[in-house]
Amino acid sequence: MMRKKVIQSLLSIAAVIVLLIVLNSFLSSFQTRIFNLCGIYVILAISMNLINGFVGLFSLGHAGFMAVGAYTSALLTMSVQTKEMNFFLEPIAPWLLNVHLPFPIAIIIGGLMAALAGALIGAPVLRLNDDYLAIATLGFSEIIRVIFTNTQSLTNGALGLNALPNIGITGSPKEAIWWIWGIVIFTVVFMVLLINSTYGRAFKAIREDEIAAEAMGINLFKHKMMAFVIGSFFAGVGGALLGHLMGTIDPLLFRYLLTFNIVLIVVLGGIGSITGSVISAIVVTIAMEVLRVLDGVMHIGPLVITGIPGTRMVVFSLLLMVVILFYQRGLMGNKEFSFDWFKKMKSPFKTKKA
Repeated sequence: MMRKKVIQSLLSIAAVIVLLIVLNSFLSSFQTRIFNLCGIYVILAISMNLINGFVGLFSLGHAGFMAVGAYTSALLTMSVQTKEMNFFLEPIAPWLLNVHLPFPIAIIIGGLMAALAGALIGAPVLRLNDDYLAIATLGFSEIIRVIFTNTQSLTNGALGLNALPNIGITGSPKEAIWWIWGIVIFTVVFMVLLINSTYGRAFKAIREDEIAAEAMGINLFKHKMMAFVIGSFFAGVGGALLGHLMGTIDPLLFRYLLTFNIVLIVVLGGIGSITGSVISAIVVTIAMEVLRVLDGVMHIGPLVITGIPGTRMVVFSLLLMVVILFYQRGLMGNKEFSFDWFKKMKSPFKTKKA
C-alpha cells in the first residue's frame, strides 16, 4: 500500500513537471508572471494553513514574516553598486555593504531569519488563544513593519529597495518558473509528510481539543512552537520570492491587508486542506487579474462602458460571498486529493446487472 502511494506521488510530480515545461514554452511573459505569482501564494497559503488550519492557532502575523524574508534575501543578493544606488539618503551599514550571496543561499537564509523571528514572537504569545493570539501576532507584524520603516541604514526605510535581482542564478525569466514551482512542490511534499506523521496527528489533536491532547501527553507549547516556526520559515521564503519577482519592496507592501488576503485564500480553499489551499491560491490570483478589466473601459460591440475603479473588488467580494454561502467549509473542507476519487467515479457506460 505504501509503495503504491509513493508511485502515485512520483507520477503526480512528473505530471506537474511536464505541465511546467508546456506552460513555460507557451505562456507569454505577463501570463508567466501571473502563474509564478500563483505559486508564491500557494506557498504562503499552505504555510498559514499549517498554523491556522492544522494546529488551530488564529495567527495574523504572516506579513511580518514575509517582510523579514524579503528584506533578508534582497540585501544578501544585491550587488555593492545597487546597494549604494538605493541608500542615497543615508549610507548602508558598512558590515552589510560587501555581503553578496547566491540566490539559493539567500532564500534559505531569508526563511531561517523569518523562522527566528517566529520563534522570538511565538515564545511569549503562543500561550494565548483565539482572538488574543490574533491581536498579538497582528501587533508584532506591524511592529516589524514599523521597525523596517525606521531603520534607514539597514532597510532604506520608507524608500524601500529597488532593482532586486531576478529569481534564479542566471536571472532569466524562464528560470523563475522552475525555482518558484520547484519550491511549491517541495513545500507541498514536506507539508503532506509532516501532517501524516506523528507530529501532524499531534497538531490535529491540539486543534480539536487542547485539554484532551495535553492529557494524552502531548506537549502543547512544543508542538505549537514547531508549527509556528515552520510556517514562519515558509512565509519568509514566500516573501523573498515575492520581492524578487516584483523587483522592488517597501514596508507598505507588508501591511496587515496582505495577511488578510492569505487568510482569504485559506478560508476559501478549506481550513485544514493542503489541496484546498493550492486550488484556492491559483483561482483567487487568476480571478483577481481577470476581473481587472472591470476597472477600465469595456467595449461590448457598439456599447462602451466606462469602468469604475474598485468594481473588480466589489464583484470579487460578491463571488466570494456566494462561494462561502454554498461551501461554508471552503471548496475542499478538510479533504485532500486522492487517486481513490477516480475509483469511486462510475463509468457512464457501465450498466447495472439485473
